[in-house]
Amino acid sequence: MPRPTDALHRLRRPFTAAILAAAVALPAWCWAVADPPRPEQELLAAIDNLRSGDSGAALKNLEDLVKREPNFRLAQLLYGQVLAERSGVAPATPLVDISDPRVRDLLDEYRVRVAEAEKTPPPDALPSPILKLSARHRYAIVADLPRSRVYVLQNVAGTLHRIGDYYATIARNGFGKRNAGDLRTPVGVYRVTGFTPGGRLPPFYGAGAYPLDYPNAWDRAHGRTGSGIWLHGVPQTTYSRPPHASEGCVVLANSDLIALRSMIVPGATPVVLSDRVDWLSPAQLELERNALLHDIEDWRQKWSRLDTDAYLDYYDDNFHSDDGMGKPAFAAYKRRVNQGRRRIEVRLSDIDLFSYPGEPNVVLAEFTQLYRSDNYSSTSHKEQYWRRGPDGAWKILREESRDL
Repeated sequence: MPRPTDALHRLRRPFTAAILAAAVALPAWCWAVADPPRPEQELLAAIDNLRSGDSGAALKNLEDLVKREPNFRLAQLLYGQVLAERSGVAPATPLVDISDPRVRDLLDEYRVRVAEAEKTPPPDALPSPILKLSARHRYAIVADLPRSRVYVLQNVAGTLHRIGDYYATIARNGFGKRNAGDLRTPVGVYRVTGFTPGGRLPPFYGAGAYPLDYPNAWDRAHGRTGSGIWLHGVPQTTYSRPPHASEGCVVLANSDLIALRSMIVPGATPVVLSDRVDWLSPAQLELERNALLHDIEDWRQKWSRLDTDAYLDYYDDNFHSDDGMGKPAFAAYKRRVNQGRRRIEVRLSDIDLFSYPGEPNVVLAEFTQLYRSDNYSSTSHKEQYWRRGPDGAWKILREESRDL
């Protein structure tokens, strides 16, 4: 941590010192935005001005902010403290008790917001959980749960671009949901199933809610229970909530939730809730996905050629199908089916690849599968969970299929 500036030493009140002590000088992008800036950017600009010793500019930042967002409690708290500092009159008692749980919540929110500004990824870097996104998805959402941050990615001709990021609240007990009522946010790859406007919900949910399809196939296979995991807003009486305050949902400021309306397609838009997000260059992501894409294509070709032994070799010894078959039963079934076929054609399209959160060396492959044989045809949406073994070979752990 760099040495505090002289300006910081001049700030004498406990709260101001506490809230600035963890900060370093923030990058210029934090406030170089269109007018008016986002509330978070204006807050960061005020903090930077305080650190540079310009309390007048900081006060102007905060005055503008609290006028636009009078329920932004962290901004109000800092605004009141800056006013007191500028008065030059020492109060008989501290203005803020930093042992108060409500104040500690605000300090936690502050630290999370500033940590994001200090560690913002390079402009062209992309989140590690998304290896490939098909053209049918215009947008994707990635939540970095440990950092209480939600990122929005735009898909332009198969190339992802980071176009937005937002502070978010997660569950009070953190992430890694396993059981109903454990007050944790799930980790996994999900889809939004719809939207319920705020007018049809209790005020607690603010501008509305996007339910997620938790538990998904992977969750169910691992015995995870619970339901009602949403992206939703906040009550109108507050701008944001502490970093750990929900019962399992991901919570955004109402204005941020509304900003997502044009980007979320129910049933389609991927929402990745991740326990870790690394930021990789496009070249690094290409290396990560190409080996698996090669094996998926080889798997398809082996199946199409009725090379059943080579096809089945792509299935892990611990494989299970969606109807509960282990590998021995699945292999016997496939051999029996293929023996009755003279020809098979398998085509894949709209391939998505997700490095599955919380599962080292597991990738979720989703695609549309067209299957044709001499006496049967089908079109289905398939989910395959591939695992890379110690020898580097990719094998299919689980397979789910849904007719289209």
